[in-house]
Amino acid sequence: MIVYHGSTCIVSQPDLLHSKTELDFGRGFYLTTYCEQAKRWARRKAWRKQQTPFLNMYELDEDWSNLRLLHFDKVGKDWLDFVCECRRGSTTYQGYDIIRGPVADDDVFQSVNFYFRGIWSSEQALKALVFARPNDQIAIISQNALDSKLAFMSAVTLEMQP
Repeated sequence: MIVYHGSTCIVSQPDLLHSKTELDFGRGFYLTTYCEQAKRWARRKAWRKQQTPFLNMYELDEDWSNLRLLHFDKVGKDWLDFVCECRRGSTTYQGYDIIRGPVADDDVFQSVNFYFRGIWSSEQALKALVFARPNDQIAIISQNALDSKLAFMSAVTLEMQP
């Protein structure tokens, strides 16, 4: 499967050392099957850092039979609770090699906060978190999975247009 990673650099040898921690699925190397989604991520990062955006492309081996996989088919209460745990700093995600599922939108912090504080029900929070465009994210959590399942193909420089 071809997957994409938007960045401000060419990432020919991905590692977990450069990953942020409190993301949707915890610390990992994040990819998507949607090229346009990765381009948006790259441009957003580049704009914030005043750098050049890059689209990195990889071949992801889909034989995950020997890996610990967590897959969320859709936005739901299990997904919401897991994202909330990870965003709060829980290390539950470390029990997996690869985690796949939907992306929470940019207002995730407000929505999650309202849910945590009991202001919103899980239904209200889930409705607010649904991303309007088709999307997905694949977080490779373990370095072993990263090294054995992902192969760099190429990278292209992107224009800063939206």
